[in-house]
Amino acid sequence: MKQIKLPNLIKGGIHTDERGQISFINDFKFDIIERFYIICNSDEYPLRGWHGHKIDNKFFYCVHGKVRVHFVKIDNWESPSKDLQIENILLTSEESNILHIPEGYANAIEFLESSSKLISFTTLPLTNVEEDSVRYPFDYWLINE
Repeated sequence: MKQIKLPNLIKGGIHTDERGQISFINDFKFDIIERFYIICNSDEYPLRGWHGHKIDNKFFYCVHGKVRVHFVKIDNWESPSKDLQIENILLTSEESNILHIPEGYANAIEFLESSSKLISFTTLPLTNVEEDSVRYPFDYWLINE
């Protein structure tokens, strides 16, 4: 029987004392991570997406500011339904959490504050990206928020 994987939030914490602040996510494991990117959108184009992954898993961590990650479970890679349910999670630098989006989803990243920064961790080697990556127009699914 195939295991059904759903997006989930890996919670961390922030410790502050007279020396400063430490953000941590002790339950996040790096053993499957192949590479990472730091993303900072322009104020003119605060939305990146939609980007789907057939076999890659994505992990998102907000380093600075506020970012909303929208995601849909793809029903058909060549012609997905336009009325798929859009879910989203708000990530902020004030909370130390990582959003895991498993394979089979498309995501769009919305930068809510100027100079927000997001780290995207990925599980797929760069040599396999072409066979996995599916892009849709940024307005394929309308975000109403």
